[in-house]
Amino acid sequence: MLELRFIRENIDLVTERLEFRGISNSRIGEFSEIDRKRREALAEVEALRNKRKTASMEIGTLKKNKENADVLVAEMKEVGERIKELETLLGTIEEDLQDIVMSIPNMPHESVPRGNDDSDNVEIRTFGEPTVFSFEPKAHYELGEADSTIDFKRAAKLSGARFAVLKGFASRLERGLINFMLDLHTQRHGYTEVLPPFLVNTETMTATGQLPKFADDLFKTSVSDRDLWLIPTAEVPITNLHRDETLDPAELPVKYCAYTPCFRSEAGSYGRDTKGLIRQHQFDKVELVKFTRPENSSDELDQLLADAEEVLQLLNLPYRVVALCSGDLGFSANKTYDIEVWMPAQKMYREISSCSNFGDFQARRGGIRYRPEGEKKSALVHTLNGSGLAVGRTLAAIYENYQQEDGSIKLPEILEPYFQTRF
Repeated sequence: MLELRFIRENIDLVTERLEFRGISNSRIGEFSEIDRKRREALAEVEALRNKRKTASMEIGTLKKNKENADVLVAEMKEVGERIKELETLLGTIEEDLQDIVMSIPNMPHESVPRGNDDSDNVEIRTFGEPTVFSFEPKAHYELGEADSTIDFKRAAKLSGARFAVLKGFASRLERGLINFMLDLHTQRHGYTEVLPPFLVNTETMTATGQLPKFADDLFKTSVSDRDLWLIPTAEVPITNLHRDETLDPAELPVKYCAYTPCFRSEAGSYGRDTKGLIRQHQFDKVELVKFTRPENSSDELDQLLADAEEVLQLLNLPYRVVALCSGDLGFSANKTYDIEVWMPAQKMYREISSCSNFGDFQARRGGIRYRPEGEKKSALVHTLNGSGLAVGRTLAAIYENYQQEDGSIKLPEILEPYFQTRF
């Protein structure tokens, strides 16, 4: 979240940046008036407390001198009641103010291109050429259903729409891709592997920006007297590993990678991508998360992006990188690059990774700090994350780009060691 004082002192800038994002219905217009009421109430409370403190001393002196203090006592009773009224009012005002602050998205970085939606995103570079076939390529779900390696009907029987059962080659490929990605990021890119819980509490979801704004996109469980949420991405638990901690500056950047299943209700998707593995309620992902010094976060984003790209390069899958425009930027991000892999059956690029810099937005919510050398005060770190990669979408891309005319799937060479028998 943005700092309260920053919003107060830069209300015009915040309003401008919200408009840059294409947000015109925010509550930022209410902020100044509510903040004014808060400061007036605080000033009155403070004045009344000082008055009561002074009066208490006077009452003590009067009683000591055996003089009548009833009038002053009655007056202070009224002062006490007014203080209670103001404290109740302040509680309501501060709750309302906090709701506004929590609803304000991050400020876009100055390098973010202006635009309204994904049609205004800017292509940065491409890798490889779109795969060309001597036959009409099939969609991954057609290939999977034909050889019984991807089963949507039985998954629907178990769980409903937007779930899949992987069998045989597909399940081995999913497992091989997870291990390949983790090995690459830990052994070559220097990330530390983490296996976090897949259920987290409300505070954890709030720190990374999923709550309160995106509650409808999440799956919630209730266990006894507590609420737990199924994670939509490993970014949530991994970023919260250092919530309310001060990191050693000598250890920055801290780099983690994690495999987890991810769970999303896909509220508001309105029937998009109902077929196949592109938009599932449950899917596997390998996530990359970084904690960095503020001055290094832009360079660290470039490197995180390169780390994610290398997965596709080694798999020899055609892709492109696009810079998200202001209107397509996620709530917590100040800058995002999407990696989009070529899907021959759709004849288009589809997102397979988002790599984002959040600046100090998540760190402020989560209280994640470090103490710069020679400084007495600590400072907020910058957090970054990216998919390295979405595993199900990678599997779908392999099925479509490596399909043979007879419907079989050729295995990418880099994955062959993960299919060798070890017994």
